[in-house]
Amino acid sequence: MKAMILAAGKGTRVRPLTYDLPKPMIPILGKPVMAYLIEHLHKYGVTEIMVNVSYLHEKIEEYFGEGHQYNVQIGYSFEGYTNDDGEVVPQPLGSAGGMKKIQEFGGFFDDTTIVLCGDALIDLDIKSALFEHRRKGALASVITKEVPWDKVSSYGVVVAGPDGRITEFQEKPSQQEAKSNFVSTGIYIFEPEVIDLIPSGQSFDIGADLFPLLAEKGLPFYAQTRGFNWVDIGSVSDYWETCQSVLMGEVANLHMPGIQLDDGLWVGLNTSIDWEGTTIEGPVYIGSGARIEAGARIVGPTWIGHGSHVCSGAKVVRSVLFEYTRVLPNVSLDEMIVFKDYSVDRAGNMLHVSESDPDSWANARDRRSKRRTEHSNELIDKRIRA
Repeated sequence: MKAMILAAGKGTRVRPLTYDLPKPMIPILGKPVMAYLIEHLHKYGVTEIMVNVSYLHEKIEEYFGEGHQYNVQIGYSFEGYTNDDGEVVPQPLGSAGGMKKIQEFGGFFDDTTIVLCGDALIDLDIKSALFEHRRKGALASVITKEVPWDKVSSYGVVVAGPDGRITEFQEKPSQQEAKSNFVSTGIYIFEPEVIDLIPSGQSFDIGADLFPLLAEKGLPFYAQTRGFNWVDIGSVSDYWETCQSVLMGEVANLHMPGIQLDDGLWVGLNTSIDWEGTTIEGPVYIGSGARIEAGARIVGPTWIGHGSHVCSGAKVVRSVLFEYTRVLPNVSLDEMIVFKDYSVDRAGNMLHVSESDPDSWANARDRRSKRRTEHSNELIDKRIRA
């Protein structure tokens, strides 16, 4: 069995995280989502994995290489071109179109293939799903989940008969138009003949184009509804909720990295915590090389990325700080994600640092922000002495 990871999209609904990261590289517990997928595939003996890439493709390719560290083989198919100025221009072909390009180039899809979207955490029993796929004689199978009706517009909706055979597939219908609340999880099993149905040289999407075609033709196209963990990172608010759940230990098989110093407190290597007046209520992870000054307060679930700096009097509550974030003195961050120059609250409202108080957060590697911190501390000291 082979695998395909879909990783060419821009992830616009997860901005600002995807301004600088392709969506599969968004970290959970400090590790890209796609790394968990590769590890899961290897667990089930899948060692040949193709990845279609486009937007910020080099970030994925440089991190994963050819897969040696995961004991798998990884190949890449870039979708785009280099213009006359030597600039790389991403040009995704659609999820199905990307598979067609791979097949025409090297014939990779010569066996049953599991196809995964690169932006979700899963613990699907792949062996069991493959058994059902073959038992039904399916040409294509979709792994589905039941979701609340008010969520159906974010997903591809599956309409199936009692035997699981799919009669209709609706790509992101409105709640009023949806004929079911069973949705695609972005996990598919394809036989090689499916690729033959994809037109050559044009953008073609699995959900919007290929699945409706399979249903229309009446081909052996089946849904599987399975009990498994599926954590989809569809939006920034989804990401915040996922981080909260993971830090609380509510997602199976995901364990806090680092060294446990106390109940609910884990740290990476070479962290510095001044405990004078500091309170930390777990679960909290403090990354390697991070510094927590005296008088800070951190309330979990909170993730503080490596190289970060929480200054004296600052308060960080149920938040996610990406690496090298400096939270300046006496600033309070409550249920926030801070990523470089941006902050996002749990509802998805984004703010650039230029639109916020300039003394809120900054890059911990920036000497200017360090000087602002030192100046603020000097003013605090003067007020105390006065």
